[in-house]
Amino acid sequence: MRAIGILLEDYFDEREVVYPYYRVQEAGFQPLVIGPKPGLYHGKTPFTFEATVAASAVKAGDLAGLIVPGGFAPDRIRRSEAMVQLIREIDRAQKPLGAICHAGWALISAGVVRGRRLTGFSSIRIDLENAGALYQEERVVTEGHLVTAQHADDLAGFMQAFLSRFD
Repeated sequence: MRAIGILLEDYFDEREVVYPYYRVQEAGFQPLVIGPKPGLYHGKTPFTFEATVAASAVKAGDLAGLIVPGGFAPDRIRRSEAMVQLIREIDRAQKPLGAICHAGWALISAGVVRGRRLTGFSSIRIDLENAGALYQEERVVTEGHLVTAQHADDLAGFMQAFLSRFD
């Protein structure tokens, strides 16, 4: 079974981890929850989710694609060189790369936004544009293997677009 990685750090948006986790399974993939190290991480509420593997132990070749959830986790994800490197590797390999809400911060740190059409939460629009992204005021934007969404309310369309990259 092919694996799709889901990055995890503290202060993740619970909806943006749980919904993709189960949609990935429904599509016949194994979700691989990746943190800076294995263990429990806390969402924006007391809800916790477990990362089963450290980012340093995962390579792009191990994954069919990668999802970066939002919340405030991307601010922490971008501080992990192993997580940033994994985003970079997935992008270079042109495997499906998904980013939800504030996840654009992690894409900026990975250096993968310049000249690309994408979207994200409105409060990071200026960050994305300053990094050279071509921000689109749309709920879900797909450009090649990159799929981005503005908000957790856009998860259904985001996952449909993300999973369509495997057709």
